[in-house]
Amino acid sequence: MGKDTIIREIDEEKIKKAVCLFLEGIGEECEREGLIETPDRVAHMCGELFSGMGKDADQYLMKTFSAGGGGMVVEKDIRFYSVCEHHLLPFFGYAHIGYVPCGKVTGLSKLARCVDTYARRLQIQENLTNEIMEGVDRVIKPKGVIVMLEAEHMCMSMRGVKEGSVKTVTLAKSGCFDKDPSLVQEFYQMVGR
Repeated sequence: MGKDTIIREIDEEKIKKAVCLFLEGIGEECEREGLIETPDRVAHMCGELFSGMGKDADQYLMKTFSAGGGGMVVEKDIRFYSVCEHHLLPFFGYAHIGYVPCGKVTGLSKLARCVDTYARRLQIQENLTNEIMEGVDRVIKPKGVIVMLEAEHMCMSMRGVKEGSVKTVTLAKSGCFDKDPSLVQEFYQMVGR
């Protein structure tokens, strides 16, 4: 398991009680026709939205194959959805991952599964970017890793400044990407940025 993985179970009964209290707090009635099943729906949804809390993202990356050559491998436009730990509102966008293999590569779908697992936890985008980079670096042990996330945050689009056209971009890199700016430029070109 990854060093930061903590296995937790969703407590649906606590979620249901909390949803009723929340509804009452905003002036609603839990027993109103349209809201009667809402606590159940929200509890079920939480099991889905936060399913990454009970999973180890490293497990997906462990499926590797021998690979000759040392060219960069890039998987771009990996769609992700997460929930901001500050306002409990969604943020979503695309992850782009590049790495320079050191004799082995992971299966094509494995990077997307890794992103999805980390994203399905309460997060902030900066931590999500680093967790993905550190996971790829730790498990695949490439010469270097670079991860870029681009996301829209509902805490900015729906509330506060109410600015829906803003994208937040975060970047994390290690190894040869820290040492060779031309590799970073090559990555940007490959992802079309």
